[in-house]
Amino acid sequence: MEKKSIATLLAALSQDAWSSKRVCIRRIEDDEDLWYAVAECKIRPEQEAFVNPAGFSLGRAYLAPDDNVPCVICKEDGARIGFIVFREWLGADPSLNWSYYVDRSYQGKGYGKEAAKLAIQILRSADPAMPIKLSTEAANSKAQRLYQSLGFTKSDILDGDDLVYVLRSVNRLQEVPR
Repeated sequence: MEKKSIATLLAALSQDAWSSKRVCIRRIEDDEDLWYAVAECKIRPEQEAFVNPAGFSLGRAYLAPDDNVPCVICKEDGARIGFIVFREWLGADPSLNWSYYVDRSYQGKGYGKEAAKLAIQILRSADPAMPIKLSTEAANSKAQRLYQSLGFTKSDILDGDDLVYVLRSVNRLQEVPR
């Protein structure tokens, strides 16, 4: 049986899988979403070394659309508050992955953690057996604490010089309230 791409897996999910009580994630649908992701969504200057800019992720999606699904994160009223891209892990072991950030004006309000929980649910719904791997700079202790609070464990492998966290089981993760 041929392996399905992440784009195909995510396209098969129901609309309900993409939202929680406080946030929703949706594919970039139009020029407004694209402009938001590339130009309007801003992180703090000290965070810029920790994430790829949206333009880089969108370029990857353009070059490999089956392996990269760029989306916006919205709060319950539909206002865009962040950017996320779902993708296949580029390492040797098959895994799913995401990279995201929340606009600086919405940070510290729980939206980032809520979006991360929802991202896990989305990927688990798409392929429950596939591990999820996230990487982060060694200096990004805030991301490391977040990943651990969500049930990820630090692995022995590195992604370049980034630390890699793996989620194999959702036993410790509570479902996002709907």
